[in-house]
Amino acid sequence: MKTITPGHSLTTILLLYLNLLATPTLASIIPRTADCHKSHYTGPLNPSFENGGLANWTVVSGTAFGSSSASSETTYWGGPFNKVGNSFLWGISQDGEAAVGELHSSTFKASSVMSFLVGGGWDPESLYVGLATAKDGKVLFKQTGTNDEAMIRIVWDTSAYAGQDVYLTVVDKSTATSWGHINLDDVRTGCDALGDKGLHFNVLGQANQPAHGSSGISVEKLYALDPIRPQFHYTPYQGWINDPAGLAEWKGRHQLFSQFNPDAPFWGPMHWAHVDSPDAVHWRELPVALYPPPTTNALDNSGRFTGSAVVDNSTGALHIIFTDFTNIEQHPGAVPETVASVTTTDGTTFLYSPKNPIIAGPPPSGSSNAFRDPKVFWDKNDNSWKMVIGSGEGSKGRVQLFVAKDASLLSWEYVGVAAEGDGSTGNIWECPNLLPIDDKWVLFYGGNSLGYYEVGTYDGAKFVSEKIGLLDAGPDSYAMQWYVDEAGRNLAITWMGNWPTSKWPSRVNGWAGAQSITRELFLREDGGLGSKPIAEIASLASGPVTSLGKKDVHGTIKVGSTNTARLQLEVDLKASNAPAFTTFLYSSNAEAVVLKYDFGSKTLSLDTTNAGYGQAGTWSAVIATPKNNVLSLDILIDRSSVEIFAGDGTAMTATVFPRYQESTDIKIEAVGGKAAFNSIKLTPFGSTWKV
Repeated sequence: MKTITPGHSLTTILLLYLNLLATPTLASIIPRTADCHKSHYTGPLNPSFENGGLANWTVVSGTAFGSSSASSETTYWGGPFNKVGNSFLWGISQDGEAAVGELHSSTFKASSVMSFLVGGGWDPESLYVGLATAKDGKVLFKQTGTNDEAMIRIVWDTSAYAGQDVYLTVVDKSTATSWGHINLDDVRTGCDALGDKGLHFNVLGQANQPAHGSSGISVEKLYALDPIRPQFHYTPYQGWINDPAGLAEWKGRHQLFSQFNPDAPFWGPMHWAHVDSPDAVHWRELPVALYPPPTTNALDNSGRFTGSAVVDNSTGALHIIFTDFTNIEQHPGAVPETVASVTTTDGTTFLYSPKNPIIAGPPPSGSSNAFRDPKVFWDKNDNSWKMVIGSGEGSKGRVQLFVAKDASLLSWEYVGVAAEGDGSTGNIWECPNLLPIDDKWVLFYGGNSLGYYEVGTYDGAKFVSEKIGLLDAGPDSYAMQWYVDEAGRNLAITWMGNWPTSKWPSRVNGWAGAQSITRELFLREDGGLGSKPIAEIASLASGPVTSLGKKDVHGTIKVGSTNTARLQLEVDLKASNAPAFTTFLYSSNAEAVVLKYDFGSKTLSLDTTNAGYGQAGTWSAVIATPKNNVLSLDILIDRSSVEIFAGDGTAMTATVFPRYQESTDIKIEAVGGKAAFNSIKLTPFGSTWKV
């Protein structure tokens, strides 16, 4: 990954600014660049490819760029290109994906700051837009794409080179047949580079990410620098995470492991990242727990897939049981998915069992689609340790069931298929969890890139479903895992992502993926599975609370302006006579997340179609009317994400990634009548890294 070198002024500016803060205000706009008014020079000619395609640009080599490179296309399969004006450089349009080449802009003098839009493939060494010195061609900055056609605004502090002759180089050395191209548009210099119509761009780009641990900066301050990084959710500083794994409370601390690729903001050879917490809210970084098997083969993506953890009361150790994945293309004849075991007594040293694999492969039949993600649980039916494993056969997802034959959980016997779908919830059920709540059993799993729950009965061998629903009604929730804490609560964490989307804007900053806040599970009044934030998140409160008390809303009111906060609403359904009310989050003149409740249909809808760089769409859920006719909404806002919890247990999660620093307003609107609020409360939240 490219990081800032000591010669760049941005690191010094950031560290000096943060050291001046006695208590960092995470919702504030942090200065990220030099004064744009100083050293303001005209940028390259034809900066947006509007004047005759590649006029004033020079094809230095190859066939990737040419007369057909400038495109007027507006949309692609994933939405708009985010271009400015009529044309942009579409790196695929001249000679396809695998073509290589290099393109240079005209020479210009570097200003104190510049910005541009970049899209296309991710490959920091072979696909990038760079700024080079005219005298010797030295590349000063470079930025690759995100494996998405949609372009994202990159801002560079170029004040260290102000006045020097420079040029932009567009480099395509990739012969990949997928995402082997780079897109570029709207190069700006000086103050124009920082915003539009009074709004300021969020300062994004790999060059703006200081090296982890640089200059003694604390984790809390380091994580606060990135304007789109959530502050009270776990994210990797660099790299990729997906499934939460190994959740447990052990020795008084909550353990959160995550599927992790430290080498790129993409899925890859799976490691296990590790953090722990005294309260399941404030996290502490720990060393990587599990590593893939050593290899010198770049094509070998074998690794340690998802699993679960239990506490061995006889030894005090934490016992982790997980899927060992082997790439059979690189290891012909190997079993692709087996079950393995590690233990730790200190949380940093993990010992692999000499008996691995403890399950050498799937049952003889019925698991041809997959065999992964073991989740161990205590079965009160026969007082035994059982394990569910995600599987599938044909068009139907399945859960396979095993029982432990020894106290060390190293010997397992196959029981049978505990549950099977009808094909509507996917042909593989990933990350299954089977747990008792009250007098029912709950099975939940991932299928078709959605999280499903089923509530029913279980006799120690078979689960019978009585009710099915979504774990989360929003677009960004998958691979949820459950555990029981020392207080006996059923807790869970979900990955705030999904597999089909191409929208991972934070890849331009070198990271991707976030885990949800810890949620408490419960049975809803209608018999479904509900969730709510754990009570401990109240400890994140930081700063004065805005409380509007009882208020009838006619028209639009502004509640506050923050992007790291908790918004709690209580609405008197009986006293309200408007057809609906709308809550605007991450709002500015240019964008907003729109959350609308329709009183007639009792439907809560989440609209991100004009909310930023994230996945655009509309999602909705019917909210059960409470007996007291008071609708409660608990909304967690964290820089680039939103988690919404209704009082009936409905959850909705989305990642949005606003474009502008000013996109922080929170407003409520009711038209055609009043929305009667018993309470409107906005609480600023601080960092999860204070431990």
